[in-house]
Amino acid sequence: MAGLIPRDFIDDLLARTDIVELVDSRVRLKKAGRNYQACCPFHNEKTPSFTVSQEKQFYHCFGCGAHGNAISFLMEYDRLEFPDAIEELARERGLEVPREQGNNSQPTRSKSERDNDYQLMEQAARFFASQFKQSSQAQKAIDYLKQRGLSGEVVKQFGIGYAPDSWDAVLSQFGRTPESRQQLQDLKLANQNEQGRVYDFFRDRIMFPIRDRRGRVIGFGGRVLGDGTPKYLNSPETRIFHKGQELYGFYQARQAHRRLERVVVVEGYMDVVALAQFGIDYAVASLGTSTTPEHIQLLARATPQIICCYDGDRAGRDAAWRALENALPQLRDGVEMRFLFLPDGEDPDSMVRQQGKDAFESSLDQAMPLSKFFFQHLLKTHNPGSAEGKAALKAAAKPLIQQIAGDNLRQLLEQELSRYTGEFSQQQLAADMAREQSRGRMQRQDASSPNKTRWTPVRVMLRLLMERPSLAAQFDDVSPALLEGLDVPGLDLLLQLHQHCLQHEKQNTAQLFEHFRDHPFAGSLSRLMQLDLPLDDTNMSKLYQDSFAKLLESYCQHRYEALLSKSRLEGLTVEEKQELNDLMRAM
Repeated sequence: MAGLIPRDFIDDLLARTDIVELVDSRVRLKKAGRNYQACCPFHNEKTPSFTVSQEKQFYHCFGCGAHGNAISFLMEYDRLEFPDAIEELARERGLEVPREQGNNSQPTRSKSERDNDYQLMEQAARFFASQFKQSSQAQKAIDYLKQRGLSGEVVKQFGIGYAPDSWDAVLSQFGRTPESRQQLQDLKLANQNEQGRVYDFFRDRIMFPIRDRRGRVIGFGGRVLGDGTPKYLNSPETRIFHKGQELYGFYQARQAHRRLERVVVVEGYMDVVALAQFGIDYAVASLGTSTTPEHIQLLARATPQIICCYDGDRAGRDAAWRALENALPQLRDGVEMRFLFLPDGEDPDSMVRQQGKDAFESSLDQAMPLSKFFFQHLLKTHNPGSAEGKAALKAAAKPLIQQIAGDNLRQLLEQELSRYTGEFSQQQLAADMAREQSRGRMQRQDASSPNKTRWTPVRVMLRLLMERPSLAAQFDDVSPALLEGLDVPGLDLLLQLHQHCLQHEKQNTAQLFEHFRDHPFAGSLSRLMQLDLPLDDTNMSKLYQDSFAKLLESYCQHRYEALLSKSRLEGLTVEEKQELNDLMRAM
């Protein structure tokens, strides 16, 4: 695995990036005072509420709450993982991404070496595609594709090719030096037998190039012609191909849809291609593995609805259950998962050809919700008709339900479980009591404005430091470290944020946000950045100082009471007596 990306490089990359230019290249921005605005690309709206600040290098939507820096925008808009977003930003600026080498890591490969791998895989894909015209054996491959009903357009769209029935077709084309022959073996385009002879890994197969989220060829799937085995041969794991993290057809689906309303997960390459030919161009397939947590995480970021389409036999339902188990920790509220089980002997390829697009999509609309499949599966082995059966059902279901990321979905499944175990009324009573207690706490905290967030001094200072990190070094008399020991929520985070701002006073909001991206309190900072706090240059400094003054007053009161109490119980030291006198004069 590649090493970690150095923090200094990420800060420098953000400093070189103008978020206005980045966002404007994807979403047309208009100047609005000091900032820029547009209709939010992350939710549907008619009136612009999406704002981009050039000064802070930060974006924020007042409608849906989306916010972040240039890296966050690429991750959300282009649906990239964090390392890929860094790579994309660096590529646009002509920079090479360095990697830190850990104690157990392999030597880090240079960008030119990695690019050379991707270039070779792309060349191999073009070579396979060209064989339809150049190979004397290609007619049987062409006849097979025609027999399967694939059009020339969809074959070209997915870059499908043919690997000749030859010992060394790829080897002869690309392995002309010892280094290139080794690279072919490393990328599993070639193999070596026990006698030391090197030969093509794929022979006499229909070739499906596998592309990553950035469109780069990283591996291949080969479908045998005739009755040979294995029926499908996938590229083994390599330094650029990790099958548990990739989905065949995902890149093409993203290219076809700016926003994927749903994604269908099928079992084979041919299913993805056939569905695309019929206009269902949002199907993906796992690469010879079950649907992994990484697959679900990728899809949950890309679409609000995931439909797993499997055979209706025992093997298909077992595969669906494994997918469900892997999905539970990734399912947040707003992401729906469904299951469609096909009749025996049918697959998506055959079904769409028999029924047509409209009928197949109608079947997708009626796919089984996760909640129904969840209990349908468990009830096959646990009969709630007895006390023992109810206990067994609860023991099996409860640990799975507790893994669910989304609060609402988790509560709904708990409620459904309580119906089967006969505890629905108790569960409903507990939920109602918890809701009432929560409501009572909210009203006591801010009875005058229950629908507004209570801006405590700590929250105000946190928000102000995020808005303008230079405030920390601007006022020497504002030192949260003096408050250590004060029992105030959020004070630990304020101490850490203030210290970081002192050490990096020239950082902007984007860089500061990036530093705390994986911090345990990152969620708290994100929520604060989403809230409306009227600020301008004239009142920002005063509000910062006034907020600290309030905290200092609370600290003095807290310390005064602690010393007074101690004096009554055990007496004070000379230093403590002096401190108590000073506090009494100050108060």
